[in-house]
Amino acid sequence: MDTGNDPQSSGGEVPSTPIAQAPAGAGPAAPGPPAAAAPPARAVTASAAKPVGAVVESTPDPPVNKMRRRIVWASIVGFLTTCFLMFLRFFLPRSILEPSSKFSVGFPSDYALGVDTKWQQQYRIWVDKTSDRIFVIYARCTHLGCTPDWKASENKFKCPCHGSGYDSEGINFEGPAPRPMDRASVELDAEGQIVVDVGKLHSWPKGGTNQFNDKDAYIPL
Repeated sequence: MDTGNDPQSSGGEVPSTPIAQAPAGAGPAAPGPPAAAAPPARAVTASAAKPVGAVVESTPDPPVNKMRRRIVWASIVGFLTTCFLMFLRFFLPRSILEPSSKFSVGFPSDYALGVDTKWQQQYRIWVDKTSDRIFVIYARCTHLGCTPDWKASENKFKCPCHGSGYDSEGINFEGPAPRPMDRASVELDAEGQIVVDVGKLHSWPKGGTNQFNDKDAYIPL
């Protein structure tokens, strides 16, 4: 058997693969670049799904709530307005506006003989015309101040309160009235119209002086 080519059998060394060595003085080898990490998965949320600055619409109030709100505000405004007006009224002068006591009732020729009642509601007077004068009776009962009624069919004034009776010239003749009804002051103005002044009355007290013949108690015809 041929053993010449067997190195082991011949006692020779087995050739080894040469090992590359780092040059002297060189440091440890630098590590290679790390592998790229996979990006983490993103969780899609509801907030991320909405665009930035989106306007969220609110549900409008029902009509019932709007009406209640208006009623409450109207009540508050009305209350404050009332208080403000009361505050102003405190500083304003308290004057009472009364109608003028002097007024015109037309010409003497506008009246026929007898009692004319057309001014009773407005001025509380009767214009009385006789054959020689015109005078004005103030329509107030001398008992308790009621307004008598003119009874043309009976030719007298009758008080509805307690039954006092007056003739066509306002002279009492029945009931509790203590004296005749008063007469207003009268005069003619520059145009010849009758001017009545109920602020000045002429009376005929029981047992006193008769003022019905005073100068301004009648207008002679």
